[in-house]
Amino acid sequence: MKLHCCPAKTALTAINKNGFPSAQALPNTKPSGEEFMSKLLRRRWTLLSPDTNIHQITVSSKQGQKGGGLFSNVSFLKNNQPRLGNMMLYENQGLSFYIVRDDLLHPFVNGNKARKLDGLLPLIEDHGVTDVVTCGGCQSAHAAAVERGLKSHLLLRGEQPQILTGYNLISTIYGNVTYVPRSFYAHREEMLQTHASMVAGHTGGVVYCNDIIDSSLASQTFECSKFVLRDAPRGTENYSRKVAIVNEGAKDAVALLGMFRLVDHLSQDHLLGKKRAFNFVVDSGTGTTAVGLGLAAMYLGLPWKITAVMLADTMDTYRQQERRLIAEFKRQFRFLLDCHKLNGANDGIVHWVDRCHPRKFGNVLEGEIEACQQVAQQTGIPLDPVYTLAAWEMATRITRAHEDDSNVVILHTGGTLGMFGLAQRYKSYFGMLNYAIKSWFCVLIRKSFMLILAGR
Repeated sequence: MKLHCCPAKTALTAINKNGFPSAQALPNTKPSGEEFMSKLLRRRWTLLSPDTNIHQITVSSKQGQKGGGLFSNVSFLKNNQPRLGNMMLYENQGLSFYIVRDDLLHPFVNGNKARKLDGLLPLIEDHGVTDVVTCGGCQSAHAAAVERGLKSHLLLRGEQPQILTGYNLISTIYGNVTYVPRSFYAHREEMLQTHASMVAGHTGGVVYCNDIIDSSLASQTFECSKFVLRDAPRGTENYSRKVAIVNEGAKDAVALLGMFRLVDHLSQDHLLGKKRAFNFVVDSGTGTTAVGLGLAAMYLGLPWKITAVMLADTMDTYRQQERRLIAEFKRQFRFLLDCHKLNGANDGIVHWVDRCHPRKFGNVLEGEIEACQQVAQQTGIPLDPVYTLAAWEMATRITRAHEDDSNVVILHTGGTLGMFGLAQRYKSYFGMLNYAIKSWFCVLIRKSFMLILAGR
């Protein structure tokens, strides 16, 4: 079932046979980079503000230190109020990197999941969607993130755990959870379509996010406001349910909107600015966040390098995902983009790198829980060993090796509630780390109370 735009009665309106606006219907002139960003950002967002905290981490060597953990010879010190903007030029920063604290956006729904859904959820709401169907792993932060005002139906891979914790618990409280056998989950597209059709019933309809963004672009251009579902019952204008499918990890081009908003904010003169070189390090599950950062930085002409730590797949697969997202984004915004600004995008906008200690996705190695404990105790920043520790370790390695002259910046992708699920899987690791667990819980509780007191 496809979502289509019914054109308004105007001589300037033209819709082609695929339901997309035709070239004759759109202006010939392309907006500048700033004009495009202004138009792109002139919409409703899930987050009230793109604002986020930026902290500085000083890295110091400890000689002769022995013990477990990845950072036994390193210590960290956090500066909550570093000099930013032009003041960065006058500060002797030593060995340090910056961290964008997107983990503080919300106690539960934070990090790159909140950014991916920042522009998507309002579009879904504006198109009268009543239900959202998505999928993820048992401790998927993405599955928990969609529960923000819409009725969510979550297909979680594998078996229900004996004790519900972390994001699995949040998903169960806020959404309708169905556990799917791994053999069925392997066919995600068919699985999502089948479940969405079941939720919609005989009088409802199903739509994909890409259909919504295509129709939204047409509506902004031609003032179209009436949308219909192709396979809806005849004679019915108000459907009992309109179900939207959000792919696993929100790995669609529409998810890049939130990253454009973040990059536009961070490039303000009083923050990171537009002229200073930065090397952004981000952990990559689907790779969508890294591609969004790279695409926005290239379009704005920022001298930013995006280093993505691969966690879940091969380099060829990530590069294929990168090309797909870029092509999809260009197609959806082809009449607004100045494509000359993205001429080099097809040659690669992301520097994909292996994790410092590669392993099968989701596995935790000995010493990594201690590393998370050390960072939490020394900086108050919670990490998890599957995702954010990978970015922290890479940023530390680049900083200590003086690999380039750029300032290193980590984008904290959140997801720290996943530690609760890991504690069930790796009981032997956590059983020997009672003190580490207490320390990490204290950091998490303190962060949650700070957010509550701040009214966020």
